[in-house]
Amino acid sequence: MAVALQVLPCAVRASSRPFSWRAPAARLASGMALAEHARQVFDSAVRAVQPGPMLHRALALDPGGQQLKVRDRSFQLKQNLYLVGFGKAVLGMAAAAEELLGQHLVQGVISVPKGIRAAMEQAGKQEMLLKPHSHIQVFEGAEDNLPDRDALRAALAIRQLAEGLTAHDLLLVLISGGGSALLPAPIPPVTLEEKQTLTKLLAARGATIQELNTIRKALSQLKGGGLAQAAYPAQVVSLILSDVVGDPVEVIASGPTVASAHNVQDCLHILNRYGLRAALPRSVKTVLARADSDPRGPHACGHVLNVIIGSNVLALAEAQKHAEALGYRAAVLSTSLQGDVRLLARFYGLLARVAAARLIPSTTAGASGDDEEEEGEGRLHKLAAELQLPDLQLEEALGAVMETRGPVCLLAGGEPTVQLQGSGRGGRNQELAMLVGAELGRQPLGPVEALFLSGGTDGRDGPTEAAGAWVMRELCSQAAAQGLDMATFLAHNDSHTFFCRLQGGSHLLYTGMTGTNVMDVHLLFLRPQ
Repeated sequence: MAVALQVLPCAVRASSRPFSWRAPAARLASGMALAEHARQVFDSAVRAVQPGPMLHRALALDPGGQQLKVRDRSFQLKQNLYLVGFGKAVLGMAAAAEELLGQHLVQGVISVPKGIRAAMEQAGKQEMLLKPHSHIQVFEGAEDNLPDRDALRAALAIRQLAEGLTAHDLLLVLISGGGSALLPAPIPPVTLEEKQTLTKLLAARGATIQELNTIRKALSQLKGGGLAQAAYPAQVVSLILSDVVGDPVEVIASGPTVASAHNVQDCLHILNRYGLRAALPRSVKTVLARADSDPRGPHACGHVLNVIIGSNVLALAEAQKHAEALGYRAAVLSTSLQGDVRLLARFYGLLARVAAARLIPSTTAGASGDDEEEEGEGRLHKLAAELQLPDLQLEEALGAVMETRGPVCLLAGGEPTVQLQGSGRGGRNQELAMLVGAELGRQPLGPVEALFLSGGTDGRDGPTEAAGAWVMRELCSQAAAQGLDMATFLAHNDSHTFFCRLQGGSHLLYTGMTGTNVMDVHLLFLRPQ
């Protein structure tokens, strides 16, 4: 079932009815609003990475039903299949796996977000739900994407299942974004509360997902290859839906089936960087002190096949196709956006300025217009270098803009970070949208409409019901007209409250839980008026 993106007042829950539009692309110049197109393009990105279809593309049974084929590998099935999983998309992945392999599945345990079964049922997404009398036990936990006691119980049940396997067994591991919070099993004497506190402190100071996972692995029984070690000597096949920039299997969900390449010095370097080393509890210091003697190593994961079955790349490719079908010249800038949202917002603002200048070249006589354009492009390239994006296709995207001189959609994806300074409510997508809206209002875009959308493919942006938000260059004037001081909201990281009050919450994006997670999608639409 398609995941429809709704733009609704803050107090209204999302509808599960797909957004429909049947007008031909020829109506683009005078037809639908940019916001409606943005909703459709975002919807197409989420639809492309639904767990069921991706899992069916990755797994196949031979005609006799006795061998499981995964890519170029085959595994013998003799009532010897076990399943574990953890992540925001794992409920749908598990439902698809049991439908395909049910006769061979002996037992399963999955850890999924709190409330996801009720949300999927309410949305009518039966394909995301396990059948009655399923062999798979479901634990719900990690409310607000934070590890809790329910998630700990699930992790211990998963470890118990893995440790009971033999050399004749096959363990299918389903992993998706949110898996780290749903698989907490701290190494004693570290407590769950101590690990939670340390993770929150790191996140609040702007630590990247890679840095967070490095610390998590060092303090975990199951991460950093721990699950694979627990399952030995059984064969292990991990099917992974990536929510991490670059799709590194050792980082996604903290790499439970991949031997950790990090050591205690890496952890100490991260803790020093964020000024937290001196404040560590004694239990964490004890575990880190003996981390280098951990027997886990590359040899412990030779019995594992790790396969990426879906990622941000797939979502953006489908979104690009959909934008082109709507009549836009579409180009993907990057699938690996990261870094602070404030820096990224300045990049998007300058990108809009440079692209607008190419869409409608200045007719002003003299060199001043050319000088201003060169100055803008210079600043844009400097910011691009500062962001250090290995796959950035900036020149290609700007070249596409120059060629078309018509409506453009520039797409990107990744997972930027927010420096928490206040106690407001929001998430990185809503805060980024706010910041980009402010930047668009400052840029000389001329007679070019501009819209920016940032949304999380999992449907939840921070501890809010929204997936993200969309803005146009008029954002600052709209806020001022309602007496909303954007600087104050930003200073308190209170983007959700801001958007709830702005025009009745109409700029917020609501999808409900989507059942998938491949990081965030950013869309920048530019259209000559």
